[in-house]
Amino acid sequence: MEPKLLRNMLTSLASTSRLAVELLLKIQTDSEDSDDDIDSSNVYDMRLLVAFMDMLTTVERCFWARETSTEWWDHIVLQAWDDEQWLQNFRMRKATFMGLCEELAPILRRKGTRLRAALMMEKRVAIAIWKLATPDSYRSVANQFGVGKSTVGIVLMQVFSAINRILLRRTVTLGNVHDIVTGFAQMGFPNCGGVIDGTHIPILAPAYLTSKYVNRKGYFSMILQALVDHHGHLIDNNTGWPGKVHDTCIFRNTGLFRKLQVRRQNAHCDPWRPHLPFMLWLLKPYTGSLDSSKEQFNNRLSWWSVLLAI
Repeated sequence: MEPKLLRNMLTSLASTSRLAVELLLKIQTDSEDSDDDIDSSNVYDMRLLVAFMDMLTTVERCFWARETSTEWWDHIVLQAWDDEQWLQNFRMRKATFMGLCEELAPILRRKGTRLRAALMMEKRVAIAIWKLATPDSYRSVANQFGVGKSTVGIVLMQVFSAINRILLRRTVTLGNVHDIVTGFAQMGFPNCGGVIDGTHIPILAPAYLTSKYVNRKGYFSMILQALVDHHGHLIDNNTGWPGKVHDTCIFRNTGLFRKLQVRRQNAHCDPWRPHLPFMLWLLKPYTGSLDSSKEQFNNRLSWWSVLLAI
């Protein structure tokens, strides 16, 4: 290595450590007192290298992480909780949770470093699911799992990204249209291709446009609008709208609405395609004075809320 390059590199390293600076000054003073002018440069470089190597191997390192406890997760949740407790707290059974971890493992698994061990992949998923299933703050979740508050935020982004990349496109699919129509027909809704409705997800008051997020029930929320099949499985979803926005406005601004409008215009290409009232493909409950048949229809429809027909 070139002496000048070595000197510059070690000097740069020295600038980051008070102890290293003291070593550098001491060695430089010793070198200036040396009578050997011919080899003084090489001796100086070698002393620098030896001194720094000795410093790096002997100085006691201080870890910046505060002491935390993982007893609750390691020994209570993983080993003692039964399925009922998992359902109450994580909204899923332990077997489902472990299956989810296996699916996300290719992206979420990490290797430890010399400074600290990597956070276990199951624990990362548990932090994300717990935050989704409860109204707990980042600080509360961090204390619960024995991690830092900033770690909770990082883990959430990592888990959500993994879910989007691995599970979203596989889970939220249109499915077999003919099977869905047949399934709804057996339930008393012929020519039906899906059911759509919105639900309010409670949130903390945002820092901006606060009034836009207050829904008709009086609390802050964001809206999830979901389309499901006859089994209740998601086949389309849209989220992120403020709680004050009406369901109709949200639906008219979704990609699903635009696609259905285009398909409706091309309905002549599909002879089995049904025609229903209200925008020709969207059916809502009856209103006003109802006879027995309309009441029966509304009762059947009430648990689906709004019926989206093909």
